Parts: sequence; C-alpha cells; structure tokens
Amino acid sequence: MEQDQRQVSAFGYELIRDHVLSTILGKHQEDILYWAGKDLARKFPLFSMEETPSFFAEAGWGSLELEKLTKSEAYYILTAEPEILKIGDRCFRLEAGFLAEQHQKTSGYLTECYEEKNTKRNQIRFHVKWDLKEKV
Repeated sequence: MEQDQRQVSAFGYELIRDHVLSTILGKHQEDILYWAGKDLARKFPLFSMEETPSFFAEAGWGSLELEKLTKSEAYYILTAEPEILKIGDRCFRLEAGFLAEQHQKTSGYLTECYEEKNTKRNQIRFHVKWDLKEKV
C-alpha cells in the first residue's frame, strides 16, 4: 500500500498558523496554543525525549536540538530555513506546550516551557523546567 505523499506547502501552513489561528483565537492565542500543544503530546506520546527531534521534523516545525540538560531543566534550540521558520510575529506556544507535556510525561514532575526568539539567528530557544518537588 502506497503511503500518501501529499504535503502542505510552507505558504499553506503559514496561512493557517499565522493568520487564521491568530484571527480565531485573538488575545487568547498564546494560552490556547500552549494547551493545544500539551493535548497534542498526550495524543502523540513519545517513549523518550530522544524522539522529540524526529517528531518536530515530521510535524514540519523545524529542527530541534537539545542544547543543555540539568537535573531540573532542559534547553532546546529550534531552527529551520527562514521560509519554513518564520519567527517574526509567530507564536511558538504550541511547540512549548508539546515539549512541556512530553517532559512531564517522561520525568513524572510538573513541567513548564517558555520560548525565547532570536531573530538574528532565526531560531527559538525553549527553556523546559520541571519541579522536583511536584510529582504528577
């Protein structure tokens, strides 16, 4: 059986992601996208965090790389070609929510994630932090 090879163009993805969603969600966009990312992580659970870069690549979110890992936090860098990763006004809370929930699932601790934009390097840095005092 042949696998469906159709793909959404970068422009089509941008229309939905950056224009339609922001219009529909309005001022609640960041909060809703964060929780939607957490929900996606529940629907597409990973066995380990090492699978996360592959998921990001398949989802068309860009190239994710673990930059630093300590006992209570991790830093990831998201990069892609400028035509794919249009940092500008784009909200990256969907990806942040996804990372937070995957880490929470694998670590067993309450986890949050924040993103920082670096427009000069065309990358996003995600700071994932879990509370070792808060088991879930």
